[in-house]
Formats: sequence, structure tokens, C-alpha cells
Amino acid sequence: MSHRKIPVQQGRQPSTGASSRIYSRDNVSRYSERARQRRKSRMIKRGILGAVLAVLLVGVVGVGAWFFHITGNLRGNGFIGANVLQILNDSDVAREPFYMLLLGTDGRPGEDVYRSDSIILARVDPVEKKAALISIPRDTRVVYKGETMKINATHSIDGPEGVIKAVNDLCFDGEQKVSHYAEVNFPGMEQLIDAVGGIDLEATEEVDDPAHLDVKVEKGWQHMDGRTALAYARCRYTYADGDYTRMRHQRQVLGALASKILNDLDPASIMGTIESLSNVVITTLSPQDILAVANAMRGMDVGNDMYVANIPSYADGTTYVNGVSYVFVYEDKLAEMMAKVDAGENPDGPQTMGSETGNGSTLSDISGSAFASGDTEDESAAE
Repeated sequence: MSHRKIPVQQGRQPSTGASSRIYSRDNVSRYSERARQRRKSRMIKRGILGAVLAVLLVGVVGVGAWFFHITGNLRGNGFIGANVLQILNDSDVAREPFYMLLLGTDGRPGEDVYRSDSIILARVDPVEKKAALISIPRDTRVVYKGETMKINATHSIDGPEGVIKAVNDLCFDGEQKVSHYAEVNFPGMEQLIDAVGGIDLEATEEVDDPAHLDVKVEKGWQHMDGRTALAYARCRYTYADGDYTRMRHQRQVLGALASKILNDLDPASIMGTIESLSNVVITTLSPQDILAVANAMRGMDVGNDMYVANIPSYADGTTYVNGVSYVFVYEDKLAEMMAKVDAGENPDGPQTMGSETGNGSTLSDISGSAFASGDTEDESAAE
């Protein structure tokens, strides 16, 4: 009986159960399903990413539109023009000291010509977290365009440009040092103070002038709403030194407002505060500038690191020119004081008429110890 050998086919391996499972019809179906799910997942992720990018784009455009709108408001929608910007000193407001001119005006909505009722030259130092507020009496005699006039009249003639030039001439011997400008009218100041929830300060004098003001203010440490603070900042007829006491009160109010914004306001609300500010204040500062300065100055010891004074000056029977009463400046004393201000030092400036320094030039010196220590009304009353 013969035996026939069966040839072995080279390269072909016996079939196994595992290979059958890999290439089965069921497995191909499952593979196709998983591939379809992966494609669907990638499409969903791309859709989500696209949606997020779209939201971010809309957000950027929205923020840009908001900044454009707020900047327009802050510039008075054209009130501050190129002629004003050209005479300002360029400065990095977040990284170096700069001067800013602050005006309170008696302007009303729709009026194009009005007077600057209060004039304050501020030096802000974001590096050292210090500031100085120097009041200039509105009746200060200046020579502008060859004519003798009160400094507040320069605003009526040439608007912001006029008063900026006059202050540069008066305080810096004509050198162009003012970097920024801001003005607010009386109703605007009241709204601004209310927008931040009011301010806390110690009223050093009583306000009781029913002939001119409809608000009475008692002496002492208290919380003031906008209406009360405005009355405190405007009263002058009942005081012996009139406008000088009023200027001192204005410096107190601005100091208390700065303290509220820099130290008590929720940082998350700063954008809303800027929007409120843009509705009542005209300024050369941009929203970005305001945010940068507020961030740099946050935590400032306002009571001790804000210097306050008025320029050394006087008014009496000898300060009349052609029948008009003016405030005359002690020019040598003013130059000495501004040199200290420019160096970031305590100006040791007067708080009333004359050139004497009195009891100090910090906000705490003129506002009482309660402002510096942050005592509450109850604690102050208990002393």
C-alpha cells in the first residue's frame, strides 16, 4: 500500500479563532461605528471651539465698542480737541509722576461758555503712591493774551486750553508741565459721589447758609451723600476767609472721594465706576489711563500721603485793579512751594489766606485724626 505525501503550502498558516474574530463581519461593523463616533466627536469639538472663538470675538468687539463709547464721553464728545492735547505734557501715568488740572465749573447742560468755579492742580505719583492737591483761587490775577483778568475768566475765553496755559504760566513759569485735564460741573460731582456710595469725612466747619444752600451740615465725622458733600464744598459766604475755607473743603471732599475709590470700592465695580464717571466728567484721560492709575494707586494712605494746600496769596484793599477785586500771589513763596511739590515733598503750603503754613499740609492735618486712622463714627464719638 503506497503512501502519498500531501504537500504543505508555504506561507499559509492555519486559521485561528482570534483572526476570525478580527476580520469578522460583526467586528467590521463595530470598527465603522467607532470611526463614525470619533468623526462626530471631532466635529463637536470643532463646533465648540468655533463657538468659543466667536464669543471671544464678539466680546473683544464689544469691549472695543465700550471703550470707544466711554472715551467719546470722557472727551466730551468733541469738547476736548487737538488744540488741548497739543499743549499737554506727554507722560506715562502708570509709571511716572504727572500733573493734572482739575476744574469744577458752573456750566449747565447746553452751555458752551461758563466759568471755572474751582481750580485744583494735582500732582499724582503712581510709583510712590502719593499725591498733592494745590488750590488756586478763582479770582487770582493773571495776564492772559496781554490782558489782566481773573484766572477763571480764561476758561470763558478759550475753554480748557486757556486755563491750562494760565496755570502753566502761574505755577511753572510758562513751562508746559500739565499732562492731563478734567472738569466736572456741580450736578456731575453730586452724581459721581452718589455713584460710589457716598464719602466719609470730618466736617471741620458747619454749613448753614439758607440764603444760598438748601442743605445744612453739622460739624464732625460723617457719611455724606452727593448733595451734602456738594453743599459742604460750595459754602463760602458764612466764613471769615470765604473762598479759602471753601477751597479747603473742596480738597477734603476730593481726598475722601479718592480714598473711597482707591481703598473701599470693590475692584470688580471699577468698570461701572468709569462708566458713571464718563457721564459727568470731561477729561483727557482714557479709560485705560484711569484703570492704570487706579490700579497703581490702590492701597494709598490717603490721609498721610496726600498733601493739600492753596497757593500763597491774599486779597485786601490793595488788590483792586481798575475797580475789580483780585487775589494777588506771593510769587516767591509760590515758587518755593511748587519746587517742593515737584520733588514729591510736603509743600508746607498755607490752608488759608497768606503764606503761613499753619498746622501741616497732609489731608489728615486738615481733616482730623479720624480720617487718617479710619475710625468709625461711633469710635470718634466715644473719644
